Amino acid sequence: MERTAQLRNLRGGAPEVMKAFANIAQSALAPKALDRKTKELIAVGISVAVRCDDCIGFHVKAAIEQGASQEEVIEVLATAIYMGAGSSVMYATHALDAYAQFAGPNKNPSSTSRETGASGAPGAAPVRG
Repeated sequence: MERTAQLRNLRGGAPEVMKAFANIAQSALAPKALDRKTKELIAVGISVAVRCDDCIGFHVKAAIEQGASQEEVIEVLATAIYMGAGSSVMYATHALDAYAQFAGPNKNPSSTSRETGASGAPGAAPVRG
């Protein structure tokens, strides 16, 4: 079934929730300190970062309608790529923390040969349970 038809089904099946969602969107996109184009560009970057295909299309179209240039969209995409990579780096430290927690102190001899946190990553904080 087409996405638009499914959205109609949601509006009919959960009208209060969908109306509340529409009100949130309208309030969030209202121009205040940031204009509507800037907010749509932010939404494009977030859409990429959270990997929402339908959101990407919706917000790119809205950004274009608000006057966004291809250069502005590309700059936002570069920032989204940076943030995605940054998130991966930060979550990688969580994986190292989990390894240290589950492997125990005697199962990772290489981590004791240098100054590291509990995760084996330099400067990493110990895992707290």
